[in-house]
Amino acid sequence: MQLMAISTLKITHQRTFGELSHLTQAQMEEIFSQRGGDPTLAGKVNPLDCLVWMAQRANEPGWPSVHGVGRPGWHIECTAIALRYLEPDAAQDSCIDIQGGGSDLIFPHHEMCASQARVLTGKELASTYVHSAMIGLDGEKMSKSKGNLVFVSTLVNSGIDPMVIRFALMSHHYRQDRMWSDALLQQATGRVTNIRKALEGSNCAPTQVPIAKIIQCLSHDIDTPAAFEVLEHWASQTLEGATGGSIQEMRTALDALLGLGL
Repeated sequence: MQLMAISTLKITHQRTFGELSHLTQAQMEEIFSQRGGDPTLAGKVNPLDCLVWMAQRANEPGWPSVHGVGRPGWHIECTAIALRYLEPDAAQDSCIDIQGGGSDLIFPHHEMCASQARVLTGKELASTYVHSAMIGLDGEKMSKSKGNLVFVSTLVNSGIDPMVIRFALMSHHYRQDRMWSDALLQQATGRVTNIRKALEGSNCAPTQVPIAKIIQCLSHDIDTPAAFEVLEHWASQTLEGATGGSIQEMRTALDALLGLGL
């Protein structure tokens, strides 16, 4: 059975549709067709109208509804979950505080979710959107469809230190697309080794100022690369013999601020 649109939401008349992704109509139609949408599907008033209910296909789940047995479309499903289970406060200007995910979800998924929430509630779905950039492998985006995935569990089972993996991932800004590679992992291993050496002694360079600088870096759009520069400068000073700080203070700060249990 061909996937059928039993009902659609006419969202494209909304004044704010497209403001999240900052894309033109033509760009949205192109990306929509690449990411699970179908701008040419019969019954749509606008090519960007999203699927709300799909007729049940063989070997797929389905639930009864006024439109027949089927299941909700992806975008409305997530909107409904947020509105039902996150218990929005009616007194707030938005339904929820934060919606986040990979940058590939900005359009169409989060754009559609936001538009549906406006239609259903008259309010914005989220007051803040946070999107992390893509991590690729060998020049391509990692994805299930390509089968080019590197799993953390596989790396850990092969003996890679989880803190090295975390350091490698955070060595680039979260909004910057980057490639995963063995070279990146090796580089992170060396950097973490030096920091650990600095944390193993009984004396260390002063810690209050670098910790304050790390906090400042993270306050500036979670700038982990800059925070690591501060940390590595402190480690170099410590290994060169500087004193006046607290090893435990730095350990506690790294765990609390960066999730690095070193």
